[in-house]
Amino acid sequence: MSELSPRRRLLVLAICCMSLLLVSLDNTVLNVALPSLQRDLDASTSGLQWTIDAYTLVLASLLMLAGSTADRIGRRRVFTAGLVVFTLGSLLCSLAPNLEALVAFRMVQAVGGSMLNPVAMSIITNTFTDPRERARAIGAWGAVVGLSMAAGPLVGGLLVDSVGWRSIFWINLPVGLAALVLTLRFVPESRAPKARRADPVGQLLVIALFGSLTYAIIEAPHASLSTTVPFGAVALASLVALLRYESRRHEPLIDLRFFRSAPFSGATVIAVSAFASLGGFLFLSTLYLQNVRGLSALEAGLWMLPMALPTFLCAPLSGRLVGNRGPRLPLLIAGGAMTAAGLLFALFEAETSNATLAVGYVLFGVGFGFVNAPITNTAVSGMPRAQAGVASAVASTSRQLGQALGVAVIGAVLAAGVDSSSYAESFTEASRPGWWILTACGLAVLVVGAATSGRWARATARRTAERLESAEIREVAGADA
Repeated sequence: MSELSPRRRLLVLAICCMSLLLVSLDNTVLNVALPSLQRDLDASTSGLQWTIDAYTLVLASLLMLAGSTADRIGRRRVFTAGLVVFTLGSLLCSLAPNLEALVAFRMVQAVGGSMLNPVAMSIITNTFTDPRERARAIGAWGAVVGLSMAAGPLVGGLLVDSVGWRSIFWINLPVGLAALVLTLRFVPESRAPKARRADPVGQLLVIALFGSLTYAIIEAPHASLSTTVPFGAVALASLVALLRYESRRHEPLIDLRFFRSAPFSGATVIAVSAFASLGGFLFLSTLYLQNVRGLSALEAGLWMLPMALPTFLCAPLSGRLVGNRGPRLPLLIAGGAMTAAGLLFALFEAETSNATLAVGYVLFGVGFGFVNAPITNTAVSGMPRAQAGVASAVASTSRQLGQALGVAVIGAVLAAGVDSSSYAESFTEASRPGWWILTACGLAVLVVGAATSGRWARATARRTAERLESAEIREVAGADA
């Protein structure tokens, strides 16, 4: 892809951020609508979990396929297809007659969403070639997550209270169509110099792993061991088979060589932990504010502003810090703030007081605002540009898998402890183990961030990048011969 003018690069960044706004706004808006959807469709707690996790699971399962496909056949082409499918899926969700149909249409949305975020990040990586410019661009990208967290609960609450939960999917239609037109007009096409072959076996193993693991967790409180244990066994067998098969394949779906880089491996663990914490935090907070405190959807959205605004404000600051000083400081701030937020709820029942509830939300918002830029920058900056799509897809997959597992685990813990006959009274006690789990996720961000952002870790990243570059040059030379 030829060098673009500064104005054109910023326009490409804005278009890519629109796609992220589509996907992330959809999740935050839906969380606020969960209690209304639960009443309208007579959904159980596990039904609410599947409404979220059906989307995130399909998204996580297909992200790496979308990233490698975009590198092979063209990033703009795949990105455009994703916008079309996501917008169509949003329309179908707004027309869903029951919970089962809504879950199915959410999966259609996810197929389109899988073609957006990793491909957009690959476009950004190939557009902003200067490391500092790239870090700032990724910081702006991360700020969109904060914007969606700020606008999503408010917009969702207003729509749910005034029109109904179906209207939350309508807002995707104009944004998706505008992004589609702008993409066709301004985003240049780009491909990797050497296309990767498809890996259908690896793809099926990823789907089996993610799907069976999440099913076993969500259904554990309701189903017997004879039902859940086989799915757990399938997940374990799929993981073992995936590791063995991918390590022997010449062009794997997941290039395990990436994980020789300590920062890349750390970014993967941090992404899973941080987004598991986000998924669980939003799930618990939404149900508590509306089902226990009895707030309306709009009032619950207003209560989430102390979390959303710090995320929005801290994300670009994190991007600048990563560009100027590296990822270590943002990761330490993120892990410390998220751990403190979890402890405030786990030890001091922060949700029972307005003041401590607001402080807990602010702390979590600060932590999550600082975590996104170092994850993304670390995942793609040490990899060859030709494999940017695959590397960013692994990072995006880690985020979505983390969010799916967070909702699954926290929802399962909550379902096992809440007494349906005295929901409000039992909720606070039943949610306590969930807050401890979220505290552990924040601590993982802190510890892994500190361990994988030092000098020795950067050395492993350099060695990994050199080996990948050398292998790529040999492969291209062999193909030319």
